[in-house]
Amino acid sequence: MPIPDDRLPPPRFNAARSCLAENARLRGDKTALVMVGEGEAVARLTYAEADRAVRGIAAGLLGLGLKPGDRVMIRMGNEADYVLVYFGALAAGLVALPSSPQLTADEAAFLMDNAGVSAVVVGAGFAKPAETGGRLWLDAEAIAAMKAGAPLSDYADTAADDPATLVYTSGTTSRPKGVLHAHRAVWGRRPMHAHWLGLAETDVMLHAGTMNWTYTLGVGITDPWACGATAVLYNGPRDRGVWPGLLDRHGATIFAAVPSVFRQILKYADLEAHDLSRLRHGVTAGEALSPDLLDDWTGITGIPLYEALGMSEISTYVSSGPTTPVRPGSPGRPQPGRCVAILPVEGEPVRLPPGEIGLLAVHRSEPGLMLDYWQRPEEAAAVMRGDWFAGGDLASLDADGYLWFHGRNDDLMNAMGYRVSPVEVESVLAAHPDVAEVGVAELSVRADVRVIAAFVVPRSGAEPDADGLIAWCGERLAGYKCPRAVRFLEALPRTANGKVQRKRLAEAAG
Repeated sequence: MPIPDDRLPPPRFNAARSCLAENARLRGDKTALVMVGEGEAVARLTYAEADRAVRGIAAGLLGLGLKPGDRVMIRMGNEADYVLVYFGALAAGLVALPSSPQLTADEAAFLMDNAGVSAVVVGAGFAKPAETGGRLWLDAEAIAAMKAGAPLSDYADTAADDPATLVYTSGTTSRPKGVLHAHRAVWGRRPMHAHWLGLAETDVMLHAGTMNWTYTLGVGITDPWACGATAVLYNGPRDRGVWPGLLDRHGATIFAAVPSVFRQILKYADLEAHDLSRLRHGVTAGEALSPDLLDDWTGITGIPLYEALGMSEISTYVSSGPTTPVRPGSPGRPQPGRCVAILPVEGEPVRLPPGEIGLLAVHRSEPGLMLDYWQRPEEAAAVMRGDWFAGGDLASLDADGYLWFHGRNDDLMNAMGYRVSPVEVESVLAAHPDVAEVGVAELSVRADVRVIAAFVVPRSGAEPDADGLIAWCGERLAGYKCPRAVRFLEALPRTANGKVQRKRLAEAAG
């Protein structure tokens, strides 16, 4: 059955207005955002200040001649302006394109060209190139002037289905694909608030991620602001033991991170030195939460961990949480109001019964579902099965409605919560003069840890050099896409038709 009408957004809806306008009116003096930096330097923004800055940036962007629907790329580290520019673009009816500061110049240029970016907003460390391709190039000084300038009197009168955000993620080709979301995607997040995050106006949310990631922009900023809560982000040195101190000092009630961060806290942090009594629970997404880590965390801290399953195309829609008891090994159940099914891998899109493995699918009426893949009509058609969107995850639902993940129906890998295409990594390694053949796949290095690995057949006479190949990738790929291990083989496992069998690469390496 489709999503009920009471779950659908109003026809006219602006994502930025929904997060800021009412909060600025009702709780203008409340802290909306805390940015914690090196040496505990803290920057704070109230809701009134955030609303004013966002409308100022929106007016400034439109004053430069940008038109509704134009793409604005954000190329910054964890800076408060990242958040303000992101919401400023939405407030103006433009399309925000968040990007990772880890991207190489070539990777960033591809996004700019593919998306037809009209303006690039950069932070510290990003110099204006000699050739801008006719794009506006805005730095911190330009954004500061916009924030101080005359703001829009109101947010753009956008339709719920108008484009708002373009997020790039790995696909089945050697280049990332853009996932285009509408303003209604923010409305579509509402089931998470009660059923995964347990989020209320009184909460303080600390997120361990970087702002370019949809997990951080969504759970770390958008969700707290949608509920009138306080968001706390960190942009200081990456110290694996820093999080308990931040939780204590800022009175965080919810902590969001990938599972590996919780593992690092148990291993490197001095938990007894900090007061975590205000922390009600932690939430995890991006990679599977192993039962062992769940048991270790809850046994040592006594603090619940709630897992969620999602993707760039729809965010998180399956979870445990305050209304759904944790079942170790499962990310939980579809959140109330979601329409989720398991479909056959081939054939008609009919629901499979409990216990059967198939494609995890979401009804196309779901307000959080993407509008489309940017200029990729064939790939968009491939994931639509009648009334359903099926992104490639293999799963089953048990008799109690809990979901059990069974991997991917394709070869996409998971690296620190990001989807990474093996084809993209393989194309970079194949260009190395010492590489004759290469296959890339995930490699299990511990029971609950998997990394990207390259399986390489060297050219005749070449000396195997794993460090050199990893460095080669580091110069051409964002850090999270780079292999963490290299294995050398005499030949790659192939099918009778000559296709590399990526799922057998680890087995071939012994």
